Amino acid sequence: MTDFDVIIRGGTVVTATDTMRADVGIRAGKIVSLSDKLTGAAKTIDASGLLVMPGGIDSHVHLAQPAFGGPAMADGFETGTRSAIAGGTTTVIPFALQPRGTSLRHAVTDYHREADGQSFCDYGFHLIISDPTASVLSQELPALVDDGYTSFKVFMTYDDLVLNDRQLLDVFSCARDCKALVMVHCEGYDAIKFMTERLESAGKTAPYYHALSRPESVEREATHRAISHAELTDVPIMVVHVSGREPMEQIRWAQNKGLKIYAETCPQYVALTADDLKGLNMDESGGKYICSPPPRDEQSWDAIWSGIQTGVFQTFSSDHCPFYYEGSEGKLNPKARTSFRWVPNGIPGVETRLQILYSKGVVEGRISVNEFVALTSTNHAKMYGLYPQKGSIGPGFDADIVLWDPSRREVISQSLMHHGADYTPYEGMAVVGWPVMTLLRGKVVAEDGRITGEKGDGQFLKRSLSPFAA
Repeated sequence: MTDFDVIIRGGTVVTATDTMRADVGIRAGKIVSLSDKLTGAAKTIDASGLLVMPGGIDSHVHLAQPAFGGPAMADGFETGTRSAIAGGTTTVIPFALQPRGTSLRHAVTDYHREADGQSFCDYGFHLIISDPTASVLSQELPALVDDGYTSFKVFMTYDDLVLNDRQLLDVFSCARDCKALVMVHCEGYDAIKFMTERLESAGKTAPYYHALSRPESVEREATHRAISHAELTDVPIMVVHVSGREPMEQIRWAQNKGLKIYAETCPQYVALTADDLKGLNMDESGGKYICSPPPRDEQSWDAIWSGIQTGVFQTFSSDHCPFYYEGSEGKLNPKARTSFRWVPNGIPGVETRLQILYSKGVVEGRISVNEFVALTSTNHAKMYGLYPQKGSIGPGFDADIVLWDPSRREVISQSLMHHGADYTPYEGMAVVGWPVMTLLRGKVVAEDGRITGEKGDGQFLKRSLSPFAA
């Protein structure tokens, strides 16, 4: 009889706090031992020369979301989670979106129907609240938090999602009472509408003008307003996908004041710029890079790195929001050719998140490998009620592990991707560091670019209350 189902031998184990040479023993999907030398396993994996890190957790992805009459999203749970495990991510937290006029509970039920039996990796749900009626806030939301949906997102822009200030205050107050963590998309709705109409009137409709329609001041103002509402209601919030210096400095100011304001940033804000939206001679190819907030400039990259290095940002997520580029459902659909406002808003990135941060962060000397693990896994687990089940390597944790080649050089290409989209916005980007094997609860689910797992390997995760929302 063997002591372990799997032993990972000869690698360098990296957590958010420690780096050590150790073998990892796995039994019944859990890590049960770390030791200098383990023996007695049904299967042994040689990790010599590799980093052994907790599987990535991406706490901001969009999969199978309703299109509100627009083009369909390119990834459901099957292709989106397949892409995740190929990139070394073993847990994702997408969003169950409440369409206006519907029950929040029904939205969750419908979203489970999309996910059941389709996922290659483990998953939880955030909620998106678009219609905070009295019954939603007094009955549905508290009950759903008790059921393990312990975080939700609200929007300060988009016609179908925007909440006004009074609604935000009501929702924040409810979150405080039920101890849910609030995620906030901070961009000013009226300012964006004003700028969009002004640009279109001037004939400035190419994709590049998407970035000019929502300048950094629009994000800065909304971030400050969200912080002010959080201070007034005494509730912690997570400001998501922060793009540059001005909103980052608002968050730093709040944190220095002692407010419980947390922040997330994404690869597009250290790897893309607004100039990418220009495409070739202002043609439609710039639509590949349309997302919100838009990428800024290289000076903004420096600001984001400063925020990462000084602890302003707790998590590094992909904001994976994939659409096709070609065809009637893509960013080149006929309506989108008339104005940037109709280009589907979002980019794919769940498969390339780890490689970009490792290459630009660890390899280029901006962060340590331990900080990399914290930003891509451990902090997500702690922030969103998954710790100590997920997010580290130690006895009792799920055996969600990525074996990482720290010196492997690759060029990101659509030909390497496993997502449903027909392009990657990071095409041609050279990186150092690459996932060579992904294990989900001890099972090898991806190896050297091949998917070895199956649909249905992923389990739904009921999450605990976030300690950061207390």
